[in-house]
Amino acid sequence: MALTPVQDLRRIAEAVGGLNGHTVHHVEIRSDCRQLKVTLDNGQLLLVSVLLGDDGKPRLDVDLVRAIEDVTHRQLEVRFGEND
Repeated sequence: MALTPVQDLRRIAEAVGGLNGHTVHHVEIRSDCRQLKVTLDNGQLLLVSVLLGDDGKPRLDVDLVRAIEDVTHRQLEVRFGEND
């Protein structure tokens, strides 16, 4: 039995913890059952995948993909010229 590194468990717990308080909008699974994609009501995606590690053994990978925030209002504008 292989042990999962603590860092991986923490990363998975953080990703799954991001689901708290959100409603599942849509769920999709790949035809080969290697990836589950959960779309939340706020546009975030939870991706649960089975990947092959360097040793050739399968490992669980979980990522929470957050929507990109509109940052245009926080950008710094710099003008060049004599009259600016």
